[in-house]
Amino acid sequence: MAEREGFPTARDGHQRTPGARELSAAAGVFALLADPTRLHLVWLLTRGESDVTALAEACGAARPAVSQHLAKLRLGGLVQHRKDGRRVVYTLPDGHMRRLVVEAISHADHQVTGEPWHD
Repeated sequence: MAEREGFPTARDGHQRTPGARELSAAAGVFALLADPTRLHLVWLLTRGESDVTALAEACGAARPAVSQHLAKLRLGGLVQHRKDGRRVVYTLPDGHMRRLVVEAISHADHQVTGEPWHD
């Protein structure tokens, strides 16, 4: 398996053509990530688990708004949560979400900075 920075490349993905169910599910993921605040929250979770208060501080949004965004992400299966005493701690369910968000932000960084494209 070819890897770059420890992550499998796109060529290493599923080789079969996706069906309507897979395409619909993938479009749902992109729809949930289309909101900048939700994308920021998921990006923050690529760095490790966190609670609502820390996520709200890190992304500069109000705690109730962050809670609503996290509820949507949780219902969509993009994040998981667990209770830690009175706190609710959020995490990403798998490496797919982590790689997707890291690559999307890297792509955007190239667009914004004008850095040359690469594989």
